[in-house]
Amino acid sequence: MSNHPGRWWHRLDDGRIQCDLCPRDCRLHEGQRGACFVRQREGDGIVLTTWGRSSGFCIDPIEKKPLNHFHPGSSVFSFGTAGCNLACKFCQNWDISKSREMDTLMDAASPATIAEAAADTGCASVAFTYNDPVIFAEYAMDVADACHARGIATVAVTAGYIGADARREFYAKMDAANVDLKGFTDDFYVKLCGARLQPVLDTLVYLKHETDVWLEITTLLIPGKNDSDAEVEAMCAWIVRELGGEVPLHFTAFHPDYKMTDLRATPAATLTRARDIALSAGLRYVYTGNVHDRTGGTTSCPGCGAALIVRDWHDILRYDLTAEGRCNRCQTRLPGRFGPLDGRRGHARRRIPVRLAMNAPA
Repeated sequence: MSNHPGRWWHRLDDGRIQCDLCPRDCRLHEGQRGACFVRQREGDGIVLTTWGRSSGFCIDPIEKKPLNHFHPGSSVFSFGTAGCNLACKFCQNWDISKSREMDTLMDAASPATIAEAAADTGCASVAFTYNDPVIFAEYAMDVADACHARGIATVAVTAGYIGADARREFYAKMDAANVDLKGFTDDFYVKLCGARLQPVLDTLVYLKHETDVWLEITTLLIPGKNDSDAEVEAMCAWIVRELGGEVPLHFTAFHPDYKMTDLRATPAATLTRARDIALSAGLRYVYTGNVHDRTGGTTSCPGCGAALIVRDWHDILRYDLTAEGRCNRCQTRLPGRFGPLDGRRGHARRRIPVRLAMNAPA
């Protein structure tokens, strides 16, 4: 696959070209790459160097994204590329997102190939994940078009660090998003992510109030960095005030990785404490992740309080919803996206690597 023309840029008076994809506003001379490493100035424009190239394909449970209210129990066809527009010192996928080697991209696939593979493997959706799909937005959007033509949904797993114009076009192609709200102070974002908090908050507000994209939020709790009661309380109060109490929130456990191997893993008690704070703040669907915790994995009915979906990690142990997403006891509807695929248990309870045949049309 060759370099693909990029969107969202403009020329500057000094001869450089500014990339407008994300708030970094990288200003590039001929041949220079942006901070993401995969968007490059080529002549009088910007190209995406990873269009049609992937770091690998897998079939995952949708709960791994994590999405607990988007076709629960279904399988999702997952892939990413290389590079990232953030610089998180705690990155859990650093070998992919921090890669500066195009050899990382072992697999090539057209949008039609990916859509066909997802359909053939019985996946209800395709997820753009492992690294941030914002930086390969043109590729993700083309894949989304091919998927929608076959009735397959699309999922963005992202940090939400994207410019206003690109945000509008990108999310018009997405059916669901899990956005990483990495912390709730600008200091955390600047020092540990090389970014700012406000653009992420802007993305969350946009998704909730100006789109039909199903939204869930994930916060990785890092001991001593973003897990204080005060920060969790402030974050949860903001979510309830600006987004509403029905947006699912996932607190997940950090494990030492990349440039933060000197910290301990997040204790399960920290996740439980954060979940209690969130529930007290008015959030109705709060989950714990990267741990075995049936209580923290259970979805309860907003009407009668019955346990509707009981999970242990990514395994669904009980599923008590109608095809329309209603409680079988009191018929109260659970917020989310549901359908005839819901409740398919055991199809993809673990990650399954996939090799694609590369003979599908572009």
